[in-house]
Amino acid sequence: MVKVEKIHVSGMSCQHCVKGVTKALEEVEGVRSALVSLEKSNAEVTFEDERVDLATLKNVIQAKGFGTNDSSMAGLVIGSQAPPAPVRIGAMVEAPSIGARGAGNDTLDELSFRIEGMSCANCSGTIERALKATPGIQKVSVNFSMEKGFVAYDHSLIDEQGVLGAVNGAGYRAVGEGEEKTDDSQLAAKERFRFLFAVSLTIPLTILMYTMPFGHVTTNYLMCILATLVQFVSGRTFYEGAYHSLKNRSTNMDVLISLGISAAYFYSLFSLFFLDPAAHTFFDSSAMLITFIMVGKMIEARAKGKTGMALEKLMSLQADRARVIDNGRERMVKASMVKVGDLLSVRPGETIPVDGEIVEGATSIDESMITGEPLPADKGHGDPVTGATINRSGVITIKAVRVGKATMLSKIVRMVEDAQADKAPIQRLADVVSNYFVPVVVSVALLTFFLWYFVIAYPAPPGLTRFLFSFQLMIAVLVVACPCALGLATPTAIMVGSGVGLDRGILFKRASVLETISHLDIVLFDKTGTITQGKPRVSAIHPMGNRSEAEVLEIAASVEANSVHPLARAVVQKAADEGIVPTKIMNATEIPGHGSKGELDGKKVMVGNLKLTPRNGDAVLSQEALQAGRALSDAGQSTVYVWCGNEMIGIIGLADQVKADSKEAIARLHKLGIRTALISGDNQKAARAVARQVGIDDVEAEVLPGDKSDIVKKWQAKGLKVGMAGDGINDAPALAQADIGIAVGSGTDIAKETGDVVLVNNTLLDVERAIRLGRKTLGTIKANFFWAFFYNLLMIPIAAGLLYPVLGLVLKPEWACIAMWFSSLTVVGNSLLLRRVNLKNNG
Repeated sequence: MVKVEKIHVSGMSCQHCVKGVTKALEEVEGVRSALVSLEKSNAEVTFEDERVDLATLKNVIQAKGFGTNDSSMAGLVIGSQAPPAPVRIGAMVEAPSIGARGAGNDTLDELSFRIEGMSCANCSGTIERALKATPGIQKVSVNFSMEKGFVAYDHSLIDEQGVLGAVNGAGYRAVGEGEEKTDDSQLAAKERFRFLFAVSLTIPLTILMYTMPFGHVTTNYLMCILATLVQFVSGRTFYEGAYHSLKNRSTNMDVLISLGISAAYFYSLFSLFFLDPAAHTFFDSSAMLITFIMVGKMIEARAKGKTGMALEKLMSLQADRARVIDNGRERMVKASMVKVGDLLSVRPGETIPVDGEIVEGATSIDESMITGEPLPADKGHGDPVTGATINRSGVITIKAVRVGKATMLSKIVRMVEDAQADKAPIQRLADVVSNYFVPVVVSVALLTFFLWYFVIAYPAPPGLTRFLFSFQLMIAVLVVACPCALGLATPTAIMVGSGVGLDRGILFKRASVLETISHLDIVLFDKTGTITQGKPRVSAIHPMGNRSEAEVLEIAASVEANSVHPLARAVVQKAADEGIVPTKIMNATEIPGHGSKGELDGKKVMVGNLKLTPRNGDAVLSQEALQAGRALSDAGQSTVYVWCGNEMIGIIGLADQVKADSKEAIARLHKLGIRTALISGDNQKAARAVARQVGIDDVEAEVLPGDKSDIVKKWQAKGLKVGMAGDGINDAPALAQADIGIAVGSGTDIAKETGDVVLVNNTLLDVERAIRLGRKTLGTIKANFFWAFFYNLLMIPIAAGLLYPVLGLVLKPEWACIAMWFSSLTVVGNSLLLRRVNLKNNG
């Protein structure tokens, strides 16, 4: 006997875990299908209990490294396998999570928090190492560009405050959701003061350096006073960052800056007081280094802020207030206080505060923030509405369905944040390089000093001794090196790319998806609901004899008026669209598997398949009717025969209509060089008919729901990167098995939960757009890496004096500093160019 059990699965943290559990269960003999949910932390397994038992299934899950509790959810014994009915919720999406939230001790909790005090990408690595070394923390991701951390932890070993404390202990400030963060205006004012203080002293210091109005000795003492103030007021932030970095046994940009400004300042101080007060000093260099670096950081912060503008814009759309109807009276409350089931009044021009359903009134709603479509959508009684969309015309009353973090907007925001927090595989290269970058640069700087002072016998520039020249080159090497450009190469491109997708209704669940989707070789499409609209429509009416199409449709609609069969409802809808009013039928009866019959004006009328024919022996099915019916069947359409008495008066063809944009979407994918294939449970004729309509060459027909993932495996076995697009519950295993699962927006929750990409707009054109955006993003990342590596490989040798013997070119420390922050700005600016990508057109 076939049995269905839901088994709680703990410890899953990403879709790779889902794929691992799904694959392990499906490989067990006797298991027909396995649907694993990350959000619900369970696995719904359909299996033959005479071949495998529940304990074995749990052991398989545990062998993969995941936990199961002792009692599974109630099992359901069924005579034959049947997929559960899909639950549709419009364009709702399920947010991914780093760790599944639950109450058991074997379940990981998740936490996201803001981090203050990071100065470069190496800081994020320092924090990650500190968190990973903390007992109870299982998964960590720190994003320097977003200034956020994401952690999955075992709450039986550590709590939220312990996680935040680990960050604080590393020398940074972690701000949880419930904690008041440092006022941005206060931080900005502090940075602005340090910058203006440095500028106000560096300008006169530089003038003193180049004019020497009071003689060398007096001027050097004045410069010492000004440089000291800049060093320990404005430059303090670099020393603090370097201290915390070295304390955590790592190195970051602050270490290089601190070494550079300290070398310049303390040598000058030593020379002034212990060597020769009239000798050349580097007081101006240390002050200018601090000032230029602060300028660069301010510009870089502003540019980085633009990379997350799409997400910030979306979050700003949330309504602050809601008008709750209580006992017939309206009162204004905070939107956060609205509860499920509350009745809310929304007036024209107001933002809808929560997801809900219209219970009174009609209006048009601007849903462009979700769909990207400029035209408002007409809504009436019973229609769903989405929070943060704008009511444009009428006054409506809605019932709250989803509030707080359950709303569609909150889940989209969470999904995008998780995608931006994730690290693409290509980022690993930058992480490896960054770990060794600072120690290598310090070694190169020391080597530069040693070679120029002790080995190279080339004369120093006029006005500089060999020692001072070697010392200046060493400082230039320390300052010109830039690990920030490497650290920013991937996350800034991911933030902009995911933001562009968000604006168009294409949601990427992880950063790795943007990279992987660019490598796809083939996309497999589920037929029903993905390529087609998912519901039958009348496609052809063939009247027989002297009957008209309108007569045939009127009789058919009259007979089918009380039937709930999908084909019957399609016939009735077609009549309504044509303005035909059904006639009342006497003795109407529905015959399951055959059709419907009744009496009209004293004559028997019947509508159904060929199994439903008059039984008095006088019924005649003409050759014309047989040929018309066969032609419709060959075209993959369902046929309904209409009888009036013993006369067959017409045949109605019904088909699941292909979506308007399916053909163009397939053509665009082919233009990108991507193969396409159709997967369908229908017969070969019906599947191939749809494939011909849209231009798909490869067809997998008569595929059982549980076998779709095997089709994906078959293509993967050929060495291809496979994408799978689907919308139903039975597509979930295939979406999980595919290299990239693409969930169509109108589909079921589990499809969206399993998919790596969610198409909110329910248009297949977005499949091509998502792939094109992935390729553009990956191209930008590669360009960023090229620039970052090229810059360092070019500028470090120049700073070390490589061109001095040939061209007489020497890079002063202050100019090296400008070059350093210019490299970071170039990387961020290149990422921002992604915002110009036009996804509406192909190319």
